[in-house]
Amino acid sequence: MADKRQVQDMQRQLIEMTTAFCQAHINHEYERLCQKLIDKMARKRVVPFLSGRLEIWAAAVVYAIGSINFLFDKTFQPYISADSLCDHFGVSKSTLGQKAKRLREMFKMGYYDPEFSTEHMRENNPFARLVLVDGFLVIRDP
Repeated sequence: MADKRQVQDMQRQLIEMTTAFCQAHINHEYERLCQKLIDKMARKRVVPFLSGRLEIWAAAVVYAIGSINFLFDKTFQPYISADSLCDHFGVSKSTLGQKAKRLREMFKMGYYDPEFSTEHMRENNPFARLVLVDGFLVIRDP
């Protein structure tokens, strides 16, 4: 079992890696969301990033956040390619995809996630105005 100091040290390193990437290639909002996810990972009973390379985990954090916010879709801003992310951290696409999927499943992350969505995604959530009234879906007035 890892001690608290080791977890904190690795958590700090992950935050530094994702922060540097987000500042250079994306934006401050992604930086904040990545830090939030890393903090949640560090609070798990079995801390996932204690095994494996930190570069893979850093890339997986950005990928998991980016995939639910359409970061890899050219029609959205900000945009970055998955290849650029892999190249920056020196990881393979398949490994990155597996770790990111693990994170999305572990934290039940999905599109329009209230905790890990960007401001733009929260504002444009098509389900935000739907309410259930007597068993029927109704569109609520703004």
